[in-house]
Amino acid sequence: MKNTFGNSLTVTLFGESHGPCIGAVIDGLAPGIKIDEQYIAEKLSKRRPKDETATSRREPDLFEIKSGVFNGFTTGTPLCIIIPNTDTISKNYDDLLGKARPGHADYAAFCKYHGFEDARGGGHFSGRITASLVAAGAIISYALQNKGIYIGTHVKKCADIYDSEFSDDLKTDISSLLSKDFPALSDEKYGKMREAVLNAKNDNDSVGGIIETAVICMPKGVGEPWFDTVEGKLSHALFSVPAVKGVEFGLGFSFADKRASNVNDGLYIENGEIYTKTNNNGGINGGITNGMPVIFRCAIKPTPSISKVQDTVDYKNNENTQIEIHGRHDPCIAFRACPVIDAICAITLADLLVLRYGTDYLA
Repeated sequence: MKNTFGNSLTVTLFGESHGPCIGAVIDGLAPGIKIDEQYIAEKLSKRRPKDETATSRREPDLFEIKSGVFNGFTTGTPLCIIIPNTDTISKNYDDLLGKARPGHADYAAFCKYHGFEDARGGGHFSGRITASLVAAGAIISYALQNKGIYIGTHVKKCADIYDSEFSDDLKTDISSLLSKDFPALSDEKYGKMREAVLNAKNDNDSVGGIIETAVICMPKGVGEPWFDTVEGKLSHALFSVPAVKGVEFGLGFSFADKRASNVNDGLYIENGEIYTKTNNNGGINGGITNGMPVIFRCAIKPTPSISKVQDTVDYKNNENTQIEIHGRHDPCIAFRACPVIDAICAITLADLLVLRYGTDYLA
């Protein structure tokens, strides 16, 4: 089972949705990185459900750092952080055992683990595990911010409602997102998105979305050609996040119907620094950062757990059946996915940075 990501800086995930706890181990952190537990708590709060647009499962996420920190700073040894699970209702899944929930990993997990998997709440495949990613990512993103590198993600589209676009002043946009409880640039557009989510919920259904991330002040020249490109490493990590079904950088798929003369990023020099006039390539050329903001988007599928009758199979009894899922589920996961994407982005970029500049880069 492959639960570790990274080369010089690695993150290993563990735990199940209804197990006693979930957590992460970060290895390769330099000694002397400040640990701000309030900052970690704030990041976890952004992922936590808050109202009727999200699941009614309310976990306090009272994390504990078990190793790798002394007197508020990293020691350079593996850092282990755990988050207890305290609000589980496993009986909700008693009638679902052996029945494949459409859109979930139930049957695929059964094929791989031969029925020994913990299927309660999705087990190790659950979005609950992303809380571990957020906690680990918070430690790393705090170190990145001290190097002047900032990451911000907003819901670009939910149902058929679009948020405002990122402006030319990305630092202000990212600061705005970091200070809000909801990941949208426009309060008005968020209100309309929220209404669309509640409409889907009232219809016992769910909706998907597109979330967009901007990274500012990444050093130039980070990344490798071919197999360890910035896009490749980020995509590998991003597709590990449950519900992510598409990733694009810069113009992405919109390049397909354009002419090069309209989308090539012209270059210019200002005060001795080189910039591009546009950023259609999303801050990356040849798999390597060019100093412009790194921009990418992720497609988030609708939450597959819905209270509608769906066709499925009972794979233990090898027969066709139907399923109607009840319990506590998000009618839209896109909003809570934003801090997860911030975290996985921070982890990936930090690994690329320490690979280029050495493990003491973040200290």
